[in-house]
Amino acid sequence: MGERYRQTDNLIEAAKKAREFSYSPYSKFKVGAAVLAKSGKIYSGCNIENASYGITNCAERTAIFKAVSAGEREFTALAVIADADGPVAPCGACRQVIAEFNIGQIIMANLKGNIKIVTLEELLPFSFSASDFADA
Repeated sequence: MGERYRQTDNLIEAAKKAREFSYSPYSKFKVGAAVLAKSGKIYSGCNIENASYGITNCAERTAIFKAVSAGEREFTALAVIADADGPVAPCGACRQVIAEFNIGQIIMANLKGNIKIVTLEELLPFSFSASDFADA
């Protein structure tokens, strides 16, 4: 097995473990995510719901925010997993956060073993970025 496959498997496994900690009493839809920093460290996260649903936090953002709060700024891949019919995709807000940190590979999976790997450009072709700001 090649390094890339091992890396993908490790990220999916970390996301699957994080999913077990999901706080999803309202939707009952448990999601886990894991992000690989260029340092080689993996950070994981789960979705965390709130009765005021608008302030719910997705698994992908939880994982990325944990990594950033630990000092990481560069990432190579992110995996997300849920118990869905097909590979689960990040929501729009998560896609924008993934774009902010230029995470080039997104691994979408489900508990049945279905996997789809896409690039950031495929996931969010017209992301908003710092280059969109006018020079002050």
